Amino acid sequence: MSDQRQAAARIRELREAINEHNYSYYVLDAPTVADAEYDRLFRELQALEQQHPDLITPDSPTQRVGARPAQGFAEVRHEIPMLSLDNAFDEDELRDFDRRVRERLGEEDIDYMAETKLDGLAISILYEQGLLVRAATRGDGSTGEDVTHNVRTIKSVPLRLHGKNSPRVLEVRGEVFMGMAGFLAMNRKQEQEGGKVFANPRNAAAGSLRQLDPVVTRDRPLQFYAYGVGRLDSKQSLRTQAQTLERLRDWGLPVSHEGRVVGGVQACLDYYAQLSARRADLPYQIDGIVYKVNRLDWQERLGTVSRAPRWAIAYKFPPEEAVTRVLDIEVQVGRTGALT
Repeated sequence: MSDQRQAAARIRELREAINEHNYSYYVLDAPTVADAEYDRLFRELQALEQQHPDLITPDSPTQRVGARPAQGFAEVRHEIPMLSLDNAFDEDELRDFDRRVRERLGEEDIDYMAETKLDGLAISILYEQGLLVRAATRGDGSTGEDVTHNVRTIKSVPLRLHGKNSPRVLEVRGEVFMGMAGFLAMNRKQEQEGGKVFANPRNAAAGSLRQLDPVVTRDRPLQFYAYGVGRLDSKQSLRTQAQTLERLRDWGLPVSHEGRVVGGVQACLDYYAQLSARRADLPYQIDGIVYKVNRLDWQERLGTVSRAPRWAIAYKFPPEEAVTRVLDIEVQVGRTGALT
């Protein structure tokens, strides 16, 4: 076997191993190798690709940053609009939502998929033939910004879908966010280097994703969770939101493990109370819970109104408040006698 063929075979082995380790780490939350071993495999792949640049492919784990800084972001028209959600701020509003759903469907027993409402930035990622080809922000719901090169730098976003039964076309919808640990570490580093300190993880995630230089985005601790599907190969059949999330996970896309199917409005309220009690212990910020009618055919029957679906609602948490105490006030006298 020639050196070129040997290198090609080893490169394939390394890419498959690294992709499987990424899937275990980001999707299953079950790392299969130590960080040092992962780094060793990655460095070996980098070295082989440097020796054989003709064997580099766009979906190689080494190619997460391969673009020059952009001059601006091109517009992307969403073929299927990215809708907003109506909000509920108290129990009565959630019960009203459930009543409207039951009345419109003519059903008494409704299962809902309860999902954490991540405090980040909505994103659309398009895969064709299993490869990531485009990513866009939500924008106004109809038109967003092309942030493909930046999304490619997010390690939890697969450059190639997992498994052999992935769809020919998949547009996945999800949230780009920043976990609390990464956010605090980044702000400490920014402060030490005299850079911008962000007010909260949501602002940090939005600012990081919209950097014109993808190298800057790569160095920010961004994460991604998928929560839905836009376009999908017609050969793929999905019946429920719960099945959709499971299928997304099978295809290599990370999904929050906090999701639950709950039956009826009282179970929705119970889940809200349980998650509210654990909210501060989660590794990322959430500002509420999203309830979606679980059956997709019922979602289709319910339809949308204005720019929001009738089959989903976000039950928001109360704003987080804290009590503080003023310890001292310093007064200075300016040249004109003004006090500041």
